[in-house]
Amino acid sequence: MKLEAIPRVSSITKEDFLEHYFKPQKPVVIESAVGHWPAIKKWNLAYMQQVAGEKTVPLYDDRPVNHEDGFNEPHAEMKMAEYIDLLKREPTKYRIFLWNILKEVPLLQKDYDFPDFGLRLQKRLPMLFFGGRDSYTFMHYDIDMANIFHFHFDGKKDVILFPQSETKYLYKVPHSLITHESIDFSAPDYKKWPALEKVLGYRTELQHGEVLYMPEGYWHYMKYITPGFSMSLRSWPKNPKNFVHAIYNILVMRSFDVAMRRLKGQKWIDYKNSQAIERTKRAVLV
Repeated sequence: MKLEAIPRVSSITKEDFLEHYFKPQKPVVIESAVGHWPAIKKWNLAYMQQVAGEKTVPLYDDRPVNHEDGFNEPHAEMKMAEYIDLLKREPTKYRIFLWNILKEVPLLQKDYDFPDFGLRLQKRLPMLFFGGRDSYTFMHYDIDMANIFHFHFDGKKDVILFPQSETKYLYKVPHSLITHESIDFSAPDYKKWPALEKVLGYRTELQHGEVLYMPEGYWHYMKYITPGFSMSLRSWPKNPKNFVHAIYNILVMRSFDVAMRRLKGQKWIDYKNSQAIERTKRAVLV
């Protein structure tokens, strides 16, 4: 894969962000965007264990999608205190994904605000993501095609991004938001997945206090180099085509996929995975 480093700035004005990154829809890492947040000094795994230790959290791993799985249905549950002990003790595939801990632990809402990047941020949807060493997300894009500001805390995280223009090379699973689950994007097998040699994308390593801007509908793969967590703030897509795409994903695509899983079972999942390969082969040949 041809991956260029995501541009980095120490800080940025709203005007420069809109002109150089939002309008052209290019990613950027802002290293000191929210130095005024109390969260920058306070938020680490030990603090989360202290303030949310008794909360039961939903956990996800990297097992392949099964037809019996519900949409975003967790694979396990655990007390936050136990989960953080696990993160510190040993590598684990378990991640916390899209959990609104900020709603369940109101105390944390005092530790951050909504920075003015020139986009209207959704104040009801701040989400936290946790992971242990070597755990990762499948390559995917978000169902709402949002502009995403991803703030990282504690530890290091490897990030790979692709714009939607590269979808034809990514072995996208039809009627889904993911690529073929067998691909290891941290070390892809190009003999098995030859189209990936043509894909153009971005890569960076996030550290504590840094924020990554991911433009509308960007594919993203994230792997935890060390245990840590992040918070995402989001803004609805501004491109009309992406907004319609988001509405389709939420109201049509997701419902159709759930119905087909119930009707066809695992055959539907296997069919989609095979089509991811066949469609990519055809697109590359063209």
